[in-house]
Parts: sequence; C-alpha cells; structure tokens
Amino acid sequence: MNAIKKIFGGDTRQLGMIFALIALIVFFQIKTGLTLDPNNVNNIIQGNAYILVLAIGMVLVIIAGHIDLSVGSIAAFVGIVVAMGIRDWGIPWWLGILLGLVIGALVGAWQGFWVSYLGIPAFIVTLAGMLIFRGANQWVGKSLTVPVPEAFQVIGAGSLPEVGPNTGYNNLTILLGILGCAAIVFGAIRSRARLVKINAEVEEAWVMWTRLALICLVIMGTMLLIASGRKGFPVSGLILVALVLIYGFISSKTVLGRHIYAVGGNRHAAELSGVKSKKINFFVMCNMAVLSALAGMMFVARSTASGPFDGVGWELDAIAAVFIGGAAVTGGVGTVIGSIVGGLVMAVLNNGLQILGVGADATSVIKGLVLLAAVLFDVYNKSQGKPSITGLLMRNRKGSDSAAPAATNNPAADATSSLSETTRTEG
Repeated sequence: MNAIKKIFGGDTRQLGMIFALIALIVFFQIKTGLTLDPNNVNNIIQGNAYILVLAIGMVLVIIAGHIDLSVGSIAAFVGIVVAMGIRDWGIPWWLGILLGLVIGALVGAWQGFWVSYLGIPAFIVTLAGMLIFRGANQWVGKSLTVPVPEAFQVIGAGSLPEVGPNTGYNNLTILLGILGCAAIVFGAIRSRARLVKINAEVEEAWVMWTRLALICLVIMGTMLLIASGRKGFPVSGLILVALVLIYGFISSKTVLGRHIYAVGGNRHAAELSGVKSKKINFFVMCNMAVLSALAGMMFVARSTASGPFDGVGWELDAIAAVFIGGAAVTGGVGTVIGSIVGGLVMAVLNNGLQILGVGADATSVIKGLVLLAAVLFDVYNKSQGKPSITGLLMRNRKGSDSAAPAATNNPAADATSSLSETTRTEG
C-alpha cells in the first residue's frame, strides 16, 4: 500500500473512485460483454463529453464555495441561438461556434456581476438564471427543433479520419496515443532534471518510471481499443482532453488556481492575504457559462439539431460528477481529474444499466444512491477525524503508519499558506 501511495504521489483521495470505475467496467463487461466494445467506448465518450465539460467548470465553481444551477438552461439557450443563426442568418459554422462562446461569456458576466459585486448567493442567482434562460430557449426557438449542418456536427459526432496504410487500426488514434505518452514521459523527465539541478528532493526513480509505465499503459490500451473499431478517437474527446490539460494546469500550477482554492477554503483569510475574492468569484461564474455554451453546442452537434428539451437535468449530472470525484460540499477541495473520474463513473453506470435493460426509474434511483453513498462516506469519516473513504482504502495501520491520517492533502490550505509570498512576488 505504501508503494501505491508513492506511485500516485501520496494523494489517495481520488484513488477510491478510480477503483470504483475499474470495478464498474469489469462488472458490466462480465455481465454484458459489450462495455469494452470499441464502438461502445466511443459512444460513451461522445455521449458524455458535454457533461464532463460542464464538470470541469463546475468543479472550479464548487471549489470557490458556490453552486451553479443554470448550466443546462444556458447550454440550451446558446444551442438554439447558434442553430438558428446558422440556419436563418446564413453565418458559417465556425462563426456560429464563436457566437455561442461570446453569448456564454456575456451570460457569465451577467451572473458573475450579481454574485461577486452585489453579494447575492450564487444559488439564488443561478436558480433565477435557470428559469430565465430556459424561458429564453423556449421563446427564441418557439419550442421547435432546429437542425445544424454536417460541418457543425463534427464537434459532437465527428471522429479522427482514416489515413495512411491499412493496419487494421485507426492510425491517427494510435499516433495520438503515442504522442500523448511521449509528452508525458518528456515532461516528467524534464521536471525531474530541473529538481536535480537545483539539488531539490526528488522521488525515487522506480516510483516515477512505474507511474509513467502505468499511465502510458492505460493511454495506449484505450487508444488501441478505440482504434480497432469502426471510428477513430472522437473529436469531442479531443476537446475534452484539451480542456482537462488546460484547466488542470490552471488549477494546480497558477496563481489564479491557488486563489480559487483559497477563496473556497477561507474567503476572509484569503482577502487578508491580498486575494481579490470578487474577481475570483466573477471569473468562476463567467468561466462556467462559457463552458456551458461549449457543452450545449457539442450536444447539439451530436444530436444534429437543437431541441426544446435540451439541457434538462444537466446541472445535476455535472454536480454529481464533481462530488463523486472528491470535491467538498463546503468548498476549497476538488480537482479537475477527480471530477472527470466521477463523471466517467456515472457514464459507465448509465451505459451499463442501459445495456442490461434497466428502466429509467431504477437507473435514476441507483445514480442517486451512488451519489449519496460517495458523499456520505467522505463526510462521515471526516466528522470522525478519520481519512476519507478513499484514504481508508489505502491506509496501512501497522507501525508508524498509525499517524498517517493526520497528514492531509488540502489544496485550500496549501493555497492559503502560499498567498502572502505570491502577493509579494506580484507586487
């Protein structure tokens, strides 16, 4: 267990959900034989990419201590406006995408203003936004279905094309996996070399190489599986991967990310350390609306049309993904990767139950119980002064490890502790 902790950097909060995801995949593969079918994996990615995009924005909102109930309505509103713009105004598809992102930014600025500068709770503002933009969607679209052209559909339903010799696989998908593994290995080696150069403490070499081998094995295994099907890697998956990399970097490596954690962990302490909490709150709300707009366009592209019932319940799926992925209800804790894992847990669960023929009523009950159980275990163990459920899965109670629960990996605490120095550096 100690070796596993070392390999994954000692942060075991997300490992429980990773184990749960693997267990679900194995269970449904045994029961159905279809879960790991290449075309089914492709469908899982395409069918849930828009929810995972919402989860990326929602985790930043929740880390900052807020909640956003309007994401589904914003996505539906942007979707209908873009679809009608392309059909009725004759604008090209790429300009339609830009129009959608601009509308999302304007909506986010509107909601961010009420939250950050007028002090109205985000729950109330976004509840109002949910009603406003749901009504706007019905009013603009007149409750009709508006189709979008094939060129626009690529962002939601497109896949990497077949190029090069006939290898029995999609060559671009394999190349993408190789390039991804190479970039990860190069980045890890370069980071280690910089630490060695300044005589900083570095992890054992076998830990780094074992971690890299496992990551590359997962990446190449997934890419080979998808490449063996009828389609290549989904374009919506490429968009999702790009967003994960960008927002993972922002949340963990930038001053902005540290400030978001600090505001969510303790807003007053963060303000005393020089953090502009109003600007942080404005950013997370505006960013959420932009990602909602993108998610809405991706869904419309995959559905080939914008409909009057788009976006219904999306906010609940996004929030569930974030909390299942390890975010704290009170703010200050959460990761982009954890939210993606949480979203994939729900996606695989949905897909497996559908293949088994489980009804929508039972599926909804099961999803609700999964969410409740994930949060309950974490809250209960923390209230007892114990590690989270993911920590319990990994802990070793022998010898000196009895003191391990006292050590935590709290991003908010780390962020707050570094703010004074950050503020002086910026000054």
